[in-house]
Amino acid sequence: MRKICLLLAIGCLAHALASAQLQQLKPGWNLFSMQQDVQLGQEAAAEVERRAAVVHNRDLDDYLNTILHKLEQSPYARTLASDGSRSGLFPFSVHVIYDKNVNAFALPGGPIFIHTALIEAAENEAQLAGVIGHEMSHVVLRHSTNQASKQNLVALPALLAEALVGNSMLGQLAKIGIGLGANSVLLKFSRTDETEADYNGAEIVAGAGYNPLELANFFEKLEAKSGRQNELMQFLSDHPNPGNRVAAVSEEVRYMPRRGYVEDETGKFQHVQDLVQHLSTPGEARATSSDEEHKPSPPGARPSRQLIGYRGKSFSLAYPENWQVHGDTRANTVTIAARDGIVQSANGQPQIGYGLQVSYYSPPKSGAELNRDTQALVRQLKQSNAGMRTGRDPRGIQVGDQPALLTTLYATSPYRGEQEVDALVTVARPEGLFYAIFIAPQSEFEQVQEIFEDVLRSVRFF
Repeated sequence: MRKICLLLAIGCLAHALASAQLQQLKPGWNLFSMQQDVQLGQEAAAEVERRAAVVHNRDLDDYLNTILHKLEQSPYARTLASDGSRSGLFPFSVHVIYDKNVNAFALPGGPIFIHTALIEAAENEAQLAGVIGHEMSHVVLRHSTNQASKQNLVALPALLAEALVGNSMLGQLAKIGIGLGANSVLLKFSRTDETEADYNGAEIVAGAGYNPLELANFFEKLEAKSGRQNELMQFLSDHPNPGNRVAAVSEEVRYMPRRGYVEDETGKFQHVQDLVQHLSTPGEARATSSDEEHKPSPPGARPSRQLIGYRGKSFSLAYPENWQVHGDTRANTVTIAARDGIVQSANGQPQIGYGLQVSYYSPPKSGAELNRDTQALVRQLKQSNAGMRTGRDPRGIQVGDQPALLTTLYATSPYRGEQEVDALVTVARPEGLFYAIFIAPQSEFEQVQEIFEDVLRSVRFF
C-alpha cells in the first residue's frame, strides 16, 4: 500500500514539475472590458457578413462546429485573468469565407473566420484544428483590444463610455480610425502575440487529442511557399513569424501531460476538403434559399414619421401611416409592414422583410420571466431562421413603463444584396412574454431606427 501511495506521490510531483515549466501567460493591458470585446466582435462579425462571401453550408458548418466544440473543452480555451487563472468561455463561433487567398482571423470576443483556401491548403484535420486553436488563443488573450488600447490610450476611454450608453462600439472606434480594413489594428498581431497564440493554441489542440506540432508545421509550410504565392501575403502579414515555431512548440510539448495524438479526430477531413473544392462561386455562395438575382429590391418608400394608432387585445401602439396592418384586433398577434414589406420566399411562404411583428411567446414554465424567456425565444427564432445570429447581447430598456430587453439579431434578408436587422424587444406580462420585432434591411436600419423607437414609446398595455 505504501509503495502504491509513494508511486502516486512521485507521479503527481513529476506532473507538477512538468506543469511548472509550461509558459505562464498573462493578458496584456486593456481598456476594454470582456463584455466590450464580445460586443465589438459581434458588431464586426455582422460587418464581415455584409462585406464578404460567407458560406452557409450545413455540412461544413456542422464539421467546423464539431472541431470547435472539442477545442472548447480545454481549460486553455477559457478567459485568462491577470493573475493567470482561467474562468468563463467567450462565445466562440467559426465561419467560412469563400476566398482563394489563404487566411484566417479572429475578432474580439469569439467570432473566427476561415478562408476556403486555407481549408484546401491544410494537410490534415490537426492542422485545421491548430489554426482554429491559434485564433481562439488570440481571443482568449485579448490581443486585438490590447493592441487597440496601446495605440489609442488618450481617445479610447471617452469613446468606450459612449458605447456604454447604447452607441455602436464599431462606430465609436471608427471615429479614431479603427475599422476592419486590411491594416486594422484589430487584425494585426505582434510577434509576441503570435508566440503566445502558438503556446496557448498548442495546449488547446493537445487537450482535444490533436498533435500540437501540426499547428507549427502548417504555419511553416505556408511560410516556405510565401515567395511563390501572392495569395499568402495577407495571412503572413497578419501572422508574423515569431521565430522557429516548430522548435518552440516542440519545447512546450515536452512539458505537457503525455497522451496519444491523432491527425484526424472526426474521419471527415477529406470529405470536407472535397466539399470546399466544389463550392459555388462567391456570388452563388451568398445566396441562400433563392438566387440573389431573383430577389426583389427593398421597398422604395421609407416608413412615414406620421404615426396612427392600432389597438389589439391587450396592447396598443402607433405605427407609420404608410404601412399596412395584417391581423385581427381580437387577437394578441399582429404584423404591420411596408407595402412591399412582405415577400414570398423560395418555398412560397410569406416572409417579413420590412416591418413589425408583435405577439406573445408562451414560456415553457408557468409565469413569464424576462431574461429566461427572452433567451428561449431567441433560441426558437434561430432554429426557425437558418443563419440568424445575435448581433448584440440584450440590454435593459423601458416599454410601456415596464422593464424590457432589447436584443439585436441579424438574418438573411429576402431583399437582393441585403442582410436583415431584427431588433427584438421583450416584456414579461401576465399573458406571457410580449415581443415586438422591428425588421429592416441593414442598409436602411440606421435611417429608420428613430421611427422604430417612436413606435416603441407608443406601446401601452391594458
